[in-house]
Amino acid sequence: MGRIGISCLFPASWHFSISPVGCPRILNTNLRQIMVISVLAAAVSLLYFSVVIIRNKYGRLTRDKKFQRYLARVTDIEATDTNNPNVNYGIVVDCGSSGSRVFVYCWPRHNGNPHDLLDIRQMRDKNRKPVVMKIKPGISEFATSPEKVSDYISPLLNFAAEHVPRAKHKETPLYILCTAGMRILPESQQKAILEDLLTDIPVHFDFLFSDSHAEVISGKQEDDEAVVEVNIPGSESSEAIVRKRTAGILDMGGVSTQIAYEVPKTEEVAKNLLAEFNLGCDVHQTEHVYRVYVATFLGFGGNAARQRYEDRIFANTIQKNRLLGKQTGLTPDMPYLDPCLPLDIKDEIQQNGQTIYLRGTGDFDLCRETIQPFMNKTNETQTSLNGVYQPPIHFQNSEFYGFSEFYYCTEDVLRMGGDYNAAKFTKAAKDYCATKWSILRERFDRGLYASHADLHRLKYQCFKSAWMFEVFHRGFSFPVNYKSLKTALQVYDKEVQWTLGAILYRTRFLPLRDIQQEAFRASHTHWRGVSFVYNHYLFSGCFLVVLLAILLYLLRLRRIHRRTPRSSSAAALWMEEGLPAQNAPGTL
Repeated sequence: MGRIGISCLFPASWHFSISPVGCPRILNTNLRQIMVISVLAAAVSLLYFSVVIIRNKYGRLTRDKKFQRYLARVTDIEATDTNNPNVNYGIVVDCGSSGSRVFVYCWPRHNGNPHDLLDIRQMRDKNRKPVVMKIKPGISEFATSPEKVSDYISPLLNFAAEHVPRAKHKETPLYILCTAGMRILPESQQKAILEDLLTDIPVHFDFLFSDSHAEVISGKQEDDEAVVEVNIPGSESSEAIVRKRTAGILDMGGVSTQIAYEVPKTEEVAKNLLAEFNLGCDVHQTEHVYRVYVATFLGFGGNAARQRYEDRIFANTIQKNRLLGKQTGLTPDMPYLDPCLPLDIKDEIQQNGQTIYLRGTGDFDLCRETIQPFMNKTNETQTSLNGVYQPPIHFQNSEFYGFSEFYYCTEDVLRMGGDYNAAKFTKAAKDYCATKWSILRERFDRGLYASHADLHRLKYQCFKSAWMFEVFHRGFSFPVNYKSLKTALQVYDKEVQWTLGAILYRTRFLPLRDIQQEAFRASHTHWRGVSFVYNHYLFSGCFLVVLLAILLYLLRLRRIHRRTPRSSSAAALWMEEGLPAQNAPGTL
């Protein structure tokens, strides 16, 4: 029987031959079948390898997106990493009627997706507390001495400078925005105050601060899981887009009160009550375009309303005393009985050198009745405070958040902030008003109220409770069974102030550079990805080529064996291969 001799490119002594009889059965089968099976096995392996790579790649991206959503909630309350060079900062100073506050915001680099907004968050210090500082009085107190405004605001800017990394100061925008307290000043006094800020601040601070970064803002700018269909203003021919319904906002400060909510295109609204804006960085993108009804009411803030109420008491009491010859309120023994003050508390109203003495009776219902005329409601339909037009609100399909005084009034003393319930709020307010002042003081001394509640809050809590109730239900016409109002200071662990909306709007074009860089990087990443996949396919192709070469070599050996007579010796095979017979290796 013939033998097969195999010789490789190894040292000369590494030669051997085998007999087909001793070969495994598989070598005696059809080599074409073996080759086909091998190729199919390699192809299946290659396909499996590719599927695993793609699944791991895109599955990881999907998991990462879900994880990022969860992580965003967690990192919102973590201390800001000031050592991260990719974190950007922005500063907003809210110059209100009763004081000024500085808010420091931060955001990571934009992700390069033109459909996404900047992920702006409130900066948190190493103790995880929001970076916020407040000073008193309000900036409008410097109307007659504008040269002192820069010194007044410097503590706020020093505070911000301590938290923003020094290397980031020159690229950190600073906005000083004045609200209702400044709006009531004459334009000449407003200009003098702003001029002092624009002149002195760049001398002492390196923040990005231009002439447009300090201004007295309008009432429109002060306001910021159902879906709605929205028609984009100015795009009547285009199709409507569908996105999540926005929430309405109620905000009551010291001087003014605001209401804002999105209205459909079909609702006709006067231009002075309508804000149409695009928060996206691309003016051609429509998904961040909003059409919002915004109304601001000067004199309807908590402190301004109390002042108007006291002015009315003073004028009416003086007039009645003069006409009727009475002495009401002129001495502590004959005080004016004020239903809007807690029971038995004593207070005074001083005007033009005269004093009216007050004593609280704590009658919540009478207080509400007394202040109703201050709403200035008219008999016309679809009107709110001061007779201003108010578009219809779909109470069954709406959600509102109440900030500032809406939150303080429900939480600081009554301890019921959050989901608003008119019946429970009314009962709590009645009980508070009817409680003697001495008992309220004792509770205050024992620390039973919110940490930032002071005696001023306790004294006027009864009045402000009645004022908030009347503004919400009578002024804005919300039904008493409305269940979708949430009074809040924070939403998803973020302190929501109009300053957040202001910096979101003013920094809306900043992502453009990141989007361009991301587009450039994505194009190169695409080729890198192609190269990565190509290299793996190349490796698999080379593997197949080597496998085929081995199979072809075996096939060639089999053909050689068939051509050689079975009785030929091993030397004949080596001679056929061109080797001298005497050098033929021995058999095994």
